[in-house]
Amino acid sequence: MSPLASPLVTDAGLQAFGRDVWWVVGLKVLLIFVVLVLLTLFNIWFERRVVARMQHRIGPNVHGPFGLLQSLADGAKLMFKEDIIPKAADKVVFILAPIIAVIPAFVTFSVIPFGPEVNFFGQVTPLQLTDMPVAVLFVMAIASIGIYGIVLGGWSSGSTYSLLGGLRSSAQMISYEVAMGLALVAVFLYAGSMSTSEIVAAQEDLWFGLILVPSFVIYVIAMVGETNRAPFDLPEAEGELVGGFHTEYSSIKFALFFLAEYVNMATVSALATTLFLGGWRAPFWIDELYAGFNSGYWPVLWFFGKVLVFIFFFIWLRGTLPRLRYDQFMSFGWKVLIPVSLVWIIAVATLRVARTEGWFEGTNLLIVLGVALVVVLGLFFIGGKESAEETDGEVRAGSGGFPTPPMPVGGAVRGSAAPLTFDDPSRVTVAGEEA
Repeated sequence: MSPLASPLVTDAGLQAFGRDVWWVVGLKVLLIFVVLVLLTLFNIWFERRVVARMQHRIGPNVHGPFGLLQSLADGAKLMFKEDIIPKAADKVVFILAPIIAVIPAFVTFSVIPFGPEVNFFGQVTPLQLTDMPVAVLFVMAIASIGIYGIVLGGWSSGSTYSLLGGLRSSAQMISYEVAMGLALVAVFLYAGSMSTSEIVAAQEDLWFGLILVPSFVIYVIAMVGETNRAPFDLPEAEGELVGGFHTEYSSIKFALFFLAEYVNMATVSALATTLFLGGWRAPFWIDELYAGFNSGYWPVLWFFGKVLVFIFFFIWLRGTLPRLRYDQFMSFGWKVLIPVSLVWIIAVATLRVARTEGWFEGTNLLIVLGVALVVVLGLFFIGGKESAEETDGEVRAGSGGFPTPPMPVGGAVRGSAAPLTFDDPSRVTVAGEEA
């Protein structure tokens, strides 16, 4: 099916679900849980090794071959550490918050397709737990529940730092989940469905990540903000909030927050793979060599290969970029991502109507798509210019901010600070000289 076609939303692709016997469903649930736990252990090791290589260090290399058991050792250590609950904490909510954070992270994988129908211990079943006509909305709804764990964990700790981290997280989720949802609208328009399995089927000829580049870029940026990863890890922000929302947590409860973050990384990576990179389908230049690459259990390999590419992207950002200021982060979400998403949706919807009504032939349509892409990318990189006061890195006296004195002149000793006097708030005196 061509991605430029406009397929009708039907339930034909959903008839394969809901017919499995009970033990197949139970085995699928168990396998998803085990795969996510093992993937989390691998991702922690992978992150430490990659960042170590970027910083010319060795990283974990003692426990197990290549240090692969280091994550398991760290998890066992957290299990047996002393569990401390602050006196000022709301104990019930304090205990429930990590559980609320980690359960939705696992539930969202229930609608992610790992492959086509296969012979599963004598039963023909799709490599997917379940699917529904609004599967993508289900993922976003469940992911939104997980944020309550972070907010409640910060509120129930009885700590100002934790509370600020929880509040930051709620504002961050609202901002970047809006942009993430808008980025997916173009995918729904092209696929004609919100079912994950049908979206994968719609990318048989060409991946949506190649023809919906602005949506793909916006989603990738939003998924980093949604998972609280650097450079958008403002709810944790060790520099100003000690540890953010989990400052007061220890032992297994801290491990659950840690697990939820890494499973969420896998979830948004799997969703990006499903919606933009063809899901479990082999790259279109490989499946031409051997058609069997898209059948059997081969697609599981392609799926996890694409997911690991996104995981490496997360790690790359953490080892490269510094943390943003919170006002910069929120301004970027509301003033750049969301307006660009809205403009792109209007452009895509207009082109879809033009295609359906036959306003353009194939060649002309490609030209219009190219022009629209250039316009959207141009709007994407145009941001509001900072004021002269902000770009100078200082706030001048009398401008409503705190006065910034000039550098000491004359015979000032290097490394010494000149005394400041503030007799008149509108004038600054440095070492007896009027600035």
